[in-house]
Amino acid sequence: MAPTGDRRMSANPHANGGLLLRDLDLPDFRDYAVPVARPACETHEATRVLGTYLRDVIRRNPDRFRLMGPDETASNRLSAVFEATGRTWLSETSADDDHLSAAGRVMEVLSEHLCQGWLEGYLLTGRHGMFDCYEAFVHIVDSMFNQHTKWLSTSRELPWRRPIASLNYLLSSHVWRQDHNGASHQDPGFIDLVANKRPEVVRVYLPPDGNTLLSVADHCLRSRDYVNVIVAGKQPALSYLAMDEAVAHCTRGLGIWQWASTATGEPTWCWPARETCRRWRRWQPPTFCGGNCQGWVCGWSTSSTSCGCSRSPSTHTAWPTRNSMQCSLATSRSSSPTTGIRG
Repeated sequence: MAPTGDRRMSANPHANGGLLLRDLDLPDFRDYAVPVARPACETHEATRVLGTYLRDVIRRNPDRFRLMGPDETASNRLSAVFEATGRTWLSETSADDDHLSAAGRVMEVLSEHLCQGWLEGYLLTGRHGMFDCYEAFVHIVDSMFNQHTKWLSTSRELPWRRPIASLNYLLSSHVWRQDHNGASHQDPGFIDLVANKRPEVVRVYLPPDGNTLLSVADHCLRSRDYVNVIVAGKQPALSYLAMDEAVAHCTRGLGIWQWASTATGEPTWCWPARETCRRWRRWQPPTFCGGNCQGWVCGWSTSSTSCGCSRSPSTHTAWPTRNSMQCSLATSRSSSPTTGIRG
């Protein structure tokens, strides 16, 4: 009378979600590109651009993709998804309700830890999803993030465990562009926590504009067995790269934008730039050091990809935060920033 095969409790495919996992039917992200004739001449809202892409991801995958978040879908400029679906709601509705549906693929509740738990359960049973949140408030799930990365690390060592879809965070309303909210909504520290984890299971992406965000999101939705943290601005900001340039930049992970630098060759200074607004503020070489910069070669570097520090002696990870200036300066003296530093 003992069950056999998949009927055994420990062999149930719902407890090994990778056995049930199907690839997402993803649209071509290039179709959602914003035109960029010249760098830094037009403004776009990066997450609004992404919202149109996610709208069609939901349309093409009505049974295996969900967007989770603490009632910030509209605030984070992802409202386009409501052209394809509604918010999950199983109780009574009234005429003035806003996009509520029993079949909705957007799950909103003002409880970050509940959103995290929903998404983890959804991934562990073979589906895909994304968790959008204000950067300052994602700290509420720090411990849950820790435990999921530990689970991923351990599961990689078990040959019978099949890979699952990555846990994707989209963090917006970031520290550099708070506008009316101010200090209460400013805290970039979540990526510091992420950087403490093994690079085999975590990735941090810092796309500087809408086209790089599209490329990054497509990559993350295709990945397996990672925690991907995407930090992107929602406010109107300058666009720097056309789509082909954005893809090339994201493929490299780190690059020097010659059009924003003063010369070619080995740089005297290599400025790391963390996020969209900070990039723009640092793109003023003559004003640095009170204008006493004559004869210096200035390289303006930007990283779209970072991960935890690797122990490999041949790899130097540039962590683009306020504290990385000395690391970048030391590295740029002895090696090319495009080869000696890898994101």
